[in-house]
Amino acid sequence: MSFRCTSLGSGSKGNATLIATDSTFLLVDCGFGLKDTQSRLSAKGVSAEQLSAILVTHEHGDHASGVARLSKKFNIPVWMTRGTSLHKSCESISNLHFLNGGEKITIGDIDVTPFTVPHDSREPVQFAFYSAAKKIGLLTDTGRITNHTLDMLSECHLLLLEFNHDAERLANSKYPAMLKQRIAGDLGHLSNYQSLQLLKRLKKESLQQVIALHLSEENNCPELVQRLCQGLDINAEFQIASQEKGTEWITVT
Repeated sequence: MSFRCTSLGSGSKGNATLIATDSTFLLVDCGFGLKDTQSRLSAKGVSAEQLSAILVTHEHGDHASGVARLSKKFNIPVWMTRGTSLHKSCESISNLHFLNGGEKITIGDIDVTPFTVPHDSREPVQFAFYSAAKKIGLLTDTGRITNHTLDMLSECHLLLLEFNHDAERLANSKYPAMLKQRIAGDLGHLSNYQSLQLLKRLKKESLQQVIALHLSEENNCPELVQRLCQGLDINAEFQIASQEKGTEWITVT
């Protein structure tokens, strides 16, 4: 049985990630329109009818704007926290199930553990996925690294990790001061430095792959992230998800 993942696209214009085995397909977030999502799924060899569930990290539009329409059209179960469900974009979801941080759920042959993170939304979570004695971790949209986060992501075989911005580029950008403070704050997004520190501190003896997600088009660049990651003394391969195409399928071995 294979345990694998792919990004359908990642960045401020929309995010969606597939976690899959041979028989279970979990879509994490859907920040794209209905036709765009179907096209992105098709590019990965998957149809919307195959989706076992949609898991939602939080209610911000680049992660959740497409969830309700996709769920309604294909009657796909949606899992999110109660706090996230209070947002107006989620009101029309009928096939809704609730997540609680730290409480494992099982969908098909994948165990899913949501865990709480600091971010400026109602009740955000990120995820650890388990199948066939392998583990995939997902962490984006968080402003700081907590000990709880480190515990939840320890001993991953594959890690999808936010590298949102270069702190210097953000500070020198044309963004309004309030927006800069939000992004760089404890409830914002991870800088390259913060993500590198996480990788240094993480228990990572099993780590095979790191996928960089949610790069800012204005305040970061793939070449910089690739160079920084290659400088780490860890035995893992690095890939960067693009906004337009995401990544290829990556299988945990």
